[in-house]
Amino acid sequence: MNQRQTVVVLDFGGQYNQLICRRVRDMGVYTELLPYSTKCEELKKKNPIGIILTGGPNSVFSEDALVLDEKILALNVPILGICYGAQLLAHMTGGKVKSNNDKKEYGKVEINYSDDVLFDGIDKKNICWMSHTDHVSVLGDGFSVTATTDSCPIAAYANRDKNLFGVQFHPEVVHTVDGNKILHNFLYKVCKANGDWTMSGFVSETIESLRKKIGDKKVLCAMSGGVDSAVAATLLHKAVGKQLTSIFVDHGLLRKYEADQVMKVFRDGLGMNLIKIDAEERFLTKLAGVSEPEKKRKIIGSEFIRVFEDVSKEIGHVDYLVQGTIYPDVVESGFGEAALIKSHQNVGGLPSVIDFKEIIEPLRDLFKDEVRRVGKELGLSDEIVMRQPFPGPGLAVRIIGDVTKEKLDLLRDADFILRDEIAKAHLDRDIWQYFAVLTNMRSVGVMGDSRTYDSAIALRAVTSLDAMTADFARIPYDVLAKISSRIVNEVKGVNRVLYDVTSKPPATIEME
Repeated sequence: MNQRQTVVVLDFGGQYNQLICRRVRDMGVYTELLPYSTKCEELKKKNPIGIILTGGPNSVFSEDALVLDEKILALNVPILGICYGAQLLAHMTGGKVKSNNDKKEYGKVEINYSDDVLFDGIDKKNICWMSHTDHVSVLGDGFSVTATTDSCPIAAYANRDKNLFGVQFHPEVVHTVDGNKILHNFLYKVCKANGDWTMSGFVSETIESLRKKIGDKKVLCAMSGGVDSAVAATLLHKAVGKQLTSIFVDHGLLRKYEADQVMKVFRDGLGMNLIKIDAEERFLTKLAGVSEPEKKRKIIGSEFIRVFEDVSKEIGHVDYLVQGTIYPDVVESGFGEAALIKSHQNVGGLPSVIDFKEIIEPLRDLFKDEVRRVGKELGLSDEIVMRQPFPGPGLAVRIIGDVTKEKLDLLRDADFILRDEIAKAHLDRDIWQYFAVLTNMRSVGVMGDSRTYDSAIALRAVTSLDAMTADFARIPYDVLAKISSRIVNEVKGVNRVLYDVTSKPPATIEME
């Protein structure tokens, strides 16, 4: 198997770092995000065709500056520095960086590009997205200015002899006009990429790798029925067949009719060795009285593993446990320079002692839409592949406060109405994710001639490309009105419906 071309993205803690990886992969080039502190010898093992230095919140001349292993500059590998990455690259190659609070730039800025390989095929008078206070004030020997703005005389620079490039702006965000073209020029005209990163290639390589790794050993798969675990289980099913036992735990935290659908598609349809465990009472007992979101996630993650341990004892020795962890799970759980946002069941909450040889996470490096494309390559139907993203802890983290059977049933009904009306309005393919949340707020209402004091349901619907950033969906008012009317009239115990209009950031998509 030929080694695929790789571009390494070194993470300096900026908010768009995963988005850079996403853009590069969309252009057919595999990327790996590594910490800024990666040593040259470790990076060389990746045999990268190019290196991208990301943005970040630090100043290159501050005491807490994040610095690059200087030996990396001598690898003769093309490097593109973005924002902080551009300042650091200039600083390390004889240039100077200046902090000037009077000339900081944030948001859309007019920019003038000169003739340079990065800007081939794009309008020289253009718009970019800036987010900086520091800027490069002097370039080292061999470097030349390739773009300017009114406030930033060195908005981009290059040293073509050494294939070193820096851009003060962010080409990876949609607000930079022709930003994708700039990245494409770096990948294909500078790094000489051949575009060998495809989902069909990923599927064949992963199946081959899994067969080689697992051999004749037994595998246990954590099957939640969501898109991620469904695709992970199908990959393993294609690779090792009946050596795989998939365990579907109905923990009582699923959406309405979900358990029946999972069994129908995977056991009856695909012929997967799928065992359903009814564990609602077990999970609800563990969650009784627990309100803190992180604690709920930890309890559910740990209990999942305990269930699998119990089942594995019944089916004999099991060597591997498979989970549907994907890249945003890893990022939001504190990968690299990213701060911990929330623990994910797949990457947090595992007990210190696990009765398995190793955990396999075949989708760990993929974004959600890449996972969907893998699912289609595997022949899964849109019914499964295009399902709503669903957190591992299920409805437990869509109930603010403690979790009870009564609250779960109430939320299930409200959530079903939301999804039903979104589908009827043909909005299900336009909205990335939509769901109902049972708040811990009760309010006064009037139904008929009687006063009520019941629960409030919050609706959340967002548009997104990769779940790293999101905006609230502009659902038509008449659709929202119908959803609200049905929930209040059909779901006993609800007298108020709210709609969340917060983007990510500052909020996360889920409320807990």
